[in-house]
Amino acid sequence: MAYTLITANRNYSSWSLRPWVLMTALGIAFEDRIEPFVSMDNYEAFRAFSPSGQVPVLIDGALTVWDSLGIALYLGERHDGVWPTDADARAWAMCAATEMHGGFGALRGERTMTVGQRVTPHATSPRLARDVARLAELWTEGLTRFGGPFLTGERFGAVDAFFAPVVFRVRTYGIDVGAVGAEWVKRMLEQPAMRAWEDAALAETFREEAHEAEVAAVGIVIADHRER
Repeated sequence: MAYTLITANRNYSSWSLRPWVLMTALGIAFEDRIEPFVSMDNYEAFRAFSPSGQVPVLIDGALTVWDSLGIALYLGERHDGVWPTDADARAWAMCAATEMHGGFGALRGERTMTVGQRVTPHATSPRLARDVARLAELWTEGLTRFGGPFLTGERFGAVDAFFAPVVFRVRTYGIDVGAVGAEWVKRMLEQPAMRAWEDAALAETFREEAHEAEVAAVGIVIADHRER
């Protein structure tokens, strides 16, 4: 039985992007089901299919797997290429992915995801500057230690997918992640799976008021490439 992956709006849903781009890039077949955000709090509606009231959710027959990290771990037990085979690279990938999963709060709060817009930020807090510096350090470490072109070597994997939402944020807000990090961001934006997600985001005409207000609160929108 094929997987069903439940995600939300392409423009806003950073957590949904992770398993979607991972499965798409690795050729893991799934039925694509979108449950849009209709407000900032979709808990009650999403509880109909998600134990946590959040997306993403992976349905595998009678089994429900929730949370982007839970999904990546589940898929890693069933499919080659999700995590590196080399023990050192695999340990680094898991540490980096879980650091992204549980950290970088200022980045999330002050640079909310919006794929189709370009924004000039009002300010950069010390906490955000620290997050950005850590991103640049982490990406440079992975790319130099394992030889690139992806974070743990030649193949795109779960750790790249976990930072995929940040790739769009870097472009949206013009974040400086250093020369090595910038080259990886460019490479990621060229990946077919990332381009497919972006195309879908730009095609969305639905606007959720609270998410739009979040973007407006952190900066000046200088371009909007989404369909009207």
